Amino acid sequence: MTNVKFAPDRGECLRLLGALPQFADLPDALMAGLCESATLLRAEAGRLLFREGDPAEHFLLVRRGCVEMLRFTCDGEERVFHLFREGQLIAEAAMFMPHGRYPMNARSQGSGEFFRLSRNALRKACENHPPLAMRMLENLSLRLYRQVNEVDWLTASSASQRLAAYLLGLHRRQGERLNLPISQRQLATHLGIRPESLSRLLSDWQQAGRIQGRLRQWLLCDLTYLQDLASPAVRSF
Repeated sequence: MTNVKFAPDRGECLRLLGALPQFADLPDALMAGLCESATLLRAEAGRLLFREGDPAEHFLLVRRGCVEMLRFTCDGEERVFHLFREGQLIAEAAMFMPHGRYPMNARSQGSGEFFRLSRNALRKACENHPPLAMRMLENLSLRLYRQVNEVDWLTASSASQRLAAYLLGLHRRQGERLNLPISQRQLATHLGIRPESLSRLLSDWQQAGRIQGRLRQWLLCDLTYLQDLASPAVRSF
């Protein structure tokens, strides 16, 4: 079940929003205007917070939990593009899209709570305070640059290189013992490889002593091997 109620503590909304670089040290009145109409969205695991094509009237700030951004392929497979966690914004870019619709589905990975903030409030804040608009533009430009790099990497790399780069990305956040945030089938789709190819790679690396584990739990045993494989993904800026 998903339900909405008025946010009981806008102070927490202000705190989480103010911790983001694009909103840090902004005038109090501006921040208050952004959070004034905020509501709290509570969702159980697997519930969609919004659907692709829905009118984009709100963006989300994760208070607790994790959100998958996904689309469905023509074959019905899920492709997870990104995960958002506590303190991160979701769909703020959609607030500025001319068509005014969400470009992806957002699904709560587990139970979670999310502040829902107004599209109109964000646009008004950017109009009234140009430095915020510049920060938003800088942030979105950086994300676009990273997406271009990712597309370039996906089209130019091998399956083993893509898997190594993905595992190393998790390693930077979790350490040597990894908990995959998505299923192996979703991971295969994310990396652009067949599920059986992913399974074979994991099995081969496990037999060679590169990794150990099963399903979503893995231990990285040979970081040097993985780093050498993924080294072409590292850019100078």
